[in-house]
Amino acid sequence: MAEEGLEFAVIPTAIGECALVWNAAGEIVGSTLPHGGADEVRRAVRSWCPGAVEAPPAPVEAAAAALARLLAEGVGTLADVPVDMSAVPDFDRRVYEVVRAIPPGETRTYGEVAAALGAPGAAQAVGQAMGRNPFPPIVPCHRVLAAGRRVGGFSARGGPRTKVRMLETEGVYLEQPTLFDL
Repeated sequence: MAEEGLEFAVIPTAIGECALVWNAAGEIVGSTLPHGGADEVRRAVRSWCPGAVEAPPAPVEAAAAALARLLAEGVGTLADVPVDMSAVPDFDRRVYEVVRAIPPGETRTYGEVAAALGAPGAAQAVGQAMGRNPFPPIVPCHRVLAAGRRVGGFSARGGPRTKVRMLETEGVYLEQPTLFDL
């Protein structure tokens, strides 16, 4: 995404610094979960959005506040944050729209998301779309689980541990494997 006129801000949250990238209309064109510190987040943003300029988050202040509250307290929603998905493939966009409707404290499986799309055999494709999600946690991919309510993958720093931590903040506690499950 080498689009000019984009701005970004590093947002401090309870789990580390995140970033929001927005266009002139104030729509989010990308976001990121923590990468290990503010400088790493800036590098990540500049790698996939080289023309973006760091700026105060005034145009996306409400989104930044909602993001910080969700990650600290597990409450609130990011479903109303305006997102520009024009660069997202059609299937992924449809997946993201379904996933954005999952409220905090609830989860779906990849299969349930696929069924909601009218494509019940597309659970693996849903998982791949989640792995490409350019809008975490605005598109709350952490709320999508593998079959059997297993954690599944998570491409953010910390992997599945970060996913579990985010879910627990929202009041979702997954059953941990016992000695007999190993």
